[in-house]
Amino acid sequence: MRIEHIAMYVSDLERAKDFFVKYLGGHANAGYHNKTTDFRSYFITFEEGARLELMQKPKMWDLEKPLARTGYAHLAFSVGSKEGVDALTARLQQEGFQVISGPRTTGDGYYESCIVAIEGNQIEITA
Repeated sequence: MRIEHIAMYVSDLERAKDFFVKYLGGHANAGYHNKTTDFRSYFITFEEGARLELMQKPKMWDLEKPLARTGYAHLAFSVGSKEGVDALTARLQQEGFQVISGPRTTGDGYYESCIVAIEGNQIEITA
């Protein structure tokens, strides 16, 4: 058994796609558009096979996303090294993304940082 993909609805589909491609090395498919329902999506594929489906449809709720809540907490991406975590965190911060923790070594041994990225959703960057 393996997770085939993770999906998330977003308000700005193109901006979300560009984030995962530009900063996290994803590759986007050509996209899908159901003209009847106006549902749109992209699958973003990452180097080691993980996939993320970004979706958008008309009339969605975009509720506040407090960081301490039930449900999905974050998406974690490994960049392979502490130096990679430091560099990507600095780049994201310079480009206006909020760093909410780290870079640091956590109590469970991860070297990581956490940022608030796409529409209030948290991204964890790990070594």
